[in-house]
Amino acid sequence: MIRRLVIPILILAASVSAAVAQGLRTPPDLVRSSLVAEPAAVSGAQPFTLAVRMQVKPGWHVYWRNPGDSGLPPELTWTLPAGFNAGAIHWPAPERIPIATLMNYGYEGEVTLLVPVTPPPSLDPASPVQIQAKLTYLVCETECVPGSADLALTLPVGEPRPDPDNAALFARARTALPAPALWPLSLSSQGDTLQLDFAATGLKPDAVRNAAYFPYAETAIDNAAAQVMSVDGTGLHLTLARSSPAEAAPATLPGVLTLDEVTESGTRRLAFAYGDEPVLPAAAPPPAPAEATATESAAPDLDALTLTTAAVFAFLGGLILNLMPCVFPVLSIKVLSLVRHAGEGPARLRLHGLAYTAGVLASFLGLATALIALKSGGAAIGWGFQLQSPLVVAGLAYLLFAMGLSLSGVVAIGGRLAAVGDRLARRDGLAGSFFTGVLATLVATPCTAPFMGSAVGFALTQSAGVALAVFACLGLGLALPFLLLTLWPPALRALPRPGAWMETLKQGLAFPVYATVAWLVWVLAQQVDPRGLLAALIGLVLVGFAAWAWERGRSAAPVAARIAQVCAALALIGVAALTLTLPQDRAGPTAQAKVGGIEPFTQTRLDALVNDRRPAFVNMTAAWCITCAVNETTSLSTKAVRAAMAERGITYLKGDWTNQNPEITRLLEKHGRSGVPLYLLYTGTGEPQVLPQILTEGTVLQALASVPPAGRSAAATR
Repeated sequence: MIRRLVIPILILAASVSAAVAQGLRTPPDLVRSSLVAEPAAVSGAQPFTLAVRMQVKPGWHVYWRNPGDSGLPPELTWTLPAGFNAGAIHWPAPERIPIATLMNYGYEGEVTLLVPVTPPPSLDPASPVQIQAKLTYLVCETECVPGSADLALTLPVGEPRPDPDNAALFARARTALPAPALWPLSLSSQGDTLQLDFAATGLKPDAVRNAAYFPYAETAIDNAAAQVMSVDGTGLHLTLARSSPAEAAPATLPGVLTLDEVTESGTRRLAFAYGDEPVLPAAAPPPAPAEATATESAAPDLDALTLTTAAVFAFLGGLILNLMPCVFPVLSIKVLSLVRHAGEGPARLRLHGLAYTAGVLASFLGLATALIALKSGGAAIGWGFQLQSPLVVAGLAYLLFAMGLSLSGVVAIGGRLAAVGDRLARRDGLAGSFFTGVLATLVATPCTAPFMGSAVGFALTQSAGVALAVFACLGLGLALPFLLLTLWPPALRALPRPGAWMETLKQGLAFPVYATVAWLVWVLAQQVDPRGLLAALIGLVLVGFAAWAWERGRSAAPVAARIAQVCAALALIGVAALTLTLPQDRAGPTAQAKVGGIEPFTQTRLDALVNDRRPAFVNMTAAWCITCAVNETTSLSTKAVRAAMAERGITYLKGDWTNQNPEITRLLEKHGRSGVPLYLLYTGTGEPQVLPQILTEGTVLQALASVPPAGRSAAATR
């Protein structure tokens, strides 16, 4: 189980997938699943066969019972009437699917899984048979998306005659199953290899191609190593690399042999099963009888594996968020405060860690609740949606500006203004730790870390309870490093002792906060007109004036102090008034003309390019997306990348999601994303390639190399 979970995570680190759609829980164009019965009716004690049909989007694949180096096989959890029993999945022969340096075993295009079902001895003719199944799977291209489908079927009770509408489907499915072993197999070990000798006398060397062996055991061989085939007078021979030469060689190697046989009428694929196929726990035992309570029957059947995978992705994404430039300054300030609190004792430090964690979790759950509610109401939004509001961007800029002034020593924020800084409650300081967790969450939303796309996308298509659980894991990942620092006192003892250096460092840490404010103002400039930007800048001046007036009043006589407090309050009222005047909608860069060879994205323009089979590169970004900005600077704007695009005649379309744009949101959801960035490469033939969310120049150039130079056909480059 550990291997099945860890290896897909390593693959997803390079190219993170995201979200899944309602019902199928993946975008419906990735996998279309259906449940089909072979008979038109069923009767007691007469076994019958069901088929789970999975139609997979071109370029994507699902997995065999042994997925190879990565992946997870499809699993079925049945909900059957009392007395019914579903058997194990009958697996079609798989294909070898190379992914980078790994080798997966699975299916592309379409696969039909057959499952035998045995009914009880007698059935009531007046009660149709209700069959339900939860199908869970992992579908992958260069990225992976966990998915599931709720399948249902109703069959009448009667003569178990075959359904003619489904006869062809079941015939194809049975043809795809491995046949019983045709040739005797002998297994031998030679150092770090296994030798499989099939006594296929009479085979001609030129009549056999692409022989491959698929063991049922996941760790029996080095899956990615070449399988060397030879044919001579004694039969067919395959040499396989062992996965662990230091371990004892297996005495037997049950599995499936596949090969292409060349005949006068063409080439056909053959598959043979060797040894007893181990029974996977693919078919769950029947659940409680139908007499279960209404509450139990109405509850959704949540698959633990899919939820577990999403939770792990969310947790890892939250951990990585700590290293993002939008979060790191806030955490640095909090670590500095821990040095100041180092003399309070371990118990007190633990409380600070728990308060910070509570602030992070409360904020993530609050954001998740708002996001779920808005999407349920039909809003076309995703991760980071709150930053599409100029009011939120301006408010966050004011908040961080006040925090920077506090660090610079302009104002000691406390008492009634404590809601703005780390010294929120002078009496115990725990509220400051809680607020820091809230602030860390708010400034983290512009960042998209690896693993986050899959987790957030999955969460937004589930029930509210499941979604909140996934977002809680995301928050826990963000909070964990700071929490561990407070729970393990030896780590704090390694920090320098408190001293005068702390004041200098504190003031120095104000400048990254000011830089964040500058960035937020720049984001705001993309969202509002010049008058709105001027209002926001005046708001910053008023925040500074309010801080100055408040601090002056602290050391003044009572009357002067009251005047200063009134001035500070009036200034803050002015800030609020100016913020509320900011427009909530403005056509962003997507409404602009072509600039620097980059065209604004519209679905109409993209459709025209696809229909004309012209290559295109689509960059979905937002001004508040730091990951997007880094990718554009380091990977998309380099001379080498722009030259490669020009050489291949690739049209560069850029979609800006800084403000809400339902057209962009629909394209994000179509490709399994809940937010930006999204990079699509249309080669002019078939479906687009989805690039990773974190780019390098080499990654982009390697993808662009799949597009032939302008004026040359794809066939000419092969």
